[in-house]
Amino acid sequence: MKSTTKIWLGVGLFVTGTASALPQGTAPAATSAVRHDRGLRGDALREPANAHWMLAQHSMPAGGEAGEAGVPADLPPDFQFALTLALIRGHLLVGDELVKAGQWDAAMPHFLHPTEELYGGIKDKVADYGTPPFDGALLKLADAVKQKNSADYAAALQPVMAALAAGDGGLKAKEKDWPSFVMATAIMALKAAASEYEGAIVKGRIAKPVEYQDSRGFVWQAERMIDSVASELGRKDANALKTVQSRLAQLKKVWPAAVPPKVPVKSAAAVAADVAAIQKASSKLM
Repeated sequence: MKSTTKIWLGVGLFVTGTASALPQGTAPAATSAVRHDRGLRGDALREPANAHWMLAQHSMPAGGEAGEAGVPADLPPDFQFALTLALIRGHLLVGDELVKAGQWDAAMPHFLHPTEELYGGIKDKVADYGTPPFDGALLKLADAVKQKNSADYAAALQPVMAALAAGDGGLKAKEKDWPSFVMATAIMALKAAASEYEGAIVKGRIAKPVEYQDSRGFVWQAERMIDSVASELGRKDANALKTVQSRLAQLKKVWPAAVPPKVPVKSAAAVAADVAAIQKASSKLM
């Protein structure tokens, strides 16, 4: 029987595969929790072709402020692409919520962040996933928000969503265990949310509404991702799925609305602990 090796990543994931598929002498990588200009840190190792991605059980840091620092370039390529799409969707999700509430100015940062902080990391990789370049579409969407034009906004949103859907299709064609892959990516998005939430709180108050909103968008996107593969995950372990969904529903109460309360519903440490609990429960679904 071939032995297995676990490669730890700073975002709390490991990959199991045959030891022969790894560089000689490979050891678990150290984890890191850094914020702002440094962001999340991964382990730049090629994943084995027969790899099976799972979630680490132990106390992993919440990660970096991925929404502001970008997705780590040394994540395995599929995860880098998938997490980028997830965070872009998270930004657009909360931005759309603000647009529909007529809060165009508050929405604007969430339509700028995808091009300013995220798209650059995948611009040379979109073709690998059968995805058309969509940086221009993102810029047109941001311009429509800047102009506060509802009709132009609705029209500009469509090509962005079509490109994101194409990205999903390209990823799905590469992943043998799509439900597990989606779950793992969702957990990374939750870790990014916990870090953004921490950044929103200053001296016990929510002083940075954009970071609060980023975290809300990432949590809502993570839930959508999990729900999209819930039927398959339920066949793996129905009780574990129920636990994940229940804990996630409780976590969402931290963000009662897109406009933040002055005082946080929970501390950053409590949110990080909640995310860790969801991560632990999700391991049975991997």
